[in-house]
Amino acid sequence: MLTVLLYIVVILLAVALAMVTFASARPNDFSVKRSAEIKAAPDKIFALINDFRQWPKWSPWERLDPNLKRTLSGAESGRGSVYEWEGDKKVGAGRMEILDSVPPSRIDIKLSFLKPFKAENRTVFTITPVGGTSQVLWEMTGTSNLTFKIMGMFMSMDKMVGRDFEKGLAAMKAEAERGLLPES
Repeated sequence: MLTVLLYIVVILLAVALAMVTFASARPNDFSVKRSAEIKAAPDKIFALINDFRQWPKWSPWERLDPNLKRTLSGAESGRGSVYEWEGDKKVGAGRMEILDSVPPSRIDIKLSFLKPFKAENRTVFTITPVGGTSQVLWEMTGTSNLTFKIMGMFMSMDKMVGRDFEKGLAAMKAEAERGLLPES
């Protein structure tokens, strides 16, 4: 009986060591990108992103927790504007600060997650006019520590966060295009 138990322990340790070895060879950085074409002027879209008070209209995380606590501080919008949140396990807790704001084309945000895990990421929105529409690129980048590398073996950050970006961009599109007259 002891021999069988010893074999099980050795096998489990070997599997754990193999997972750690494999995970540590994974990339140190990650990037999640999604884009959408929105039939609205860049400045209208820019205003939805550059002012955290507008985020409840389109952010995919705003409706996940009806008791979400939000705190806005710093500048009213643009550089220096801060949004802190604390919610249930679906949304956790964290802080966003606009580091750079270039009207109407780019917003650079420092994204700090506090719960359920700590992480520092960068989020950049780029708005590019294309004909009569605007191309919006939403990108989040960050570094992956060993824990995230192991988690990445079982779930894709791109798929998980990417789906949220797609929902957010669809809501942003609906909000930015609201009230526009159809083209003849």
